[in-house]
Amino acid sequence: MKLNSTYSHHNGVDLWHDRDLYEWATDIFEAPKIKVGEVSTTVIRDHVKSELEADGWAFNVRIDAEVDLSVFARKGDLAFQLQTGNISRYAYDLLKLQHLYAKREIESAILAVPTKEAAIKIGSNIANSERIWNELNIFDRFITLPIMLITFE
Repeated sequence: MKLNSTYSHHNGVDLWHDRDLYEWATDIFEAPKIKVGEVSTTVIRDHVKSELEADGWAFNVRIDAEVDLSVFARKGDLAFQLQTGNISRYAYDLLKLQHLYAKREIESAILAVPTKEAAIKIGSNIANSERIWNELNIFDRFITLPIMLITFE
């Protein structure tokens, strides 16, 4: 697995740079021993989780006490969402992150997803950066949270 690129939604990349966390976050996806393919999602998730865990992130953090919905990881006022599954799940991820932002519980988030080519290797109808970036730009007045979109292959 390797980092492909980052995209900045509402200055999300700048916020991670300002906190000196940009390099740390993108380096997570420089893992040449991990081969992206049909059975790699568990390995990818475990790798990302171990990197975040080493830095003190909490996992499966509920977004509200009233519901059983959570984000992949959270530390202070930052959230991290990894999506290697069905494309329909990413929109729900954005809603959960936007909810935390609207409640002023987070200031920024990372959404990490495979490139379109990597998503095809993983399976059918998998979340991919091309579609997500296009749709984030369409819905930029609704998804106001600063997001750093990380793409990997």
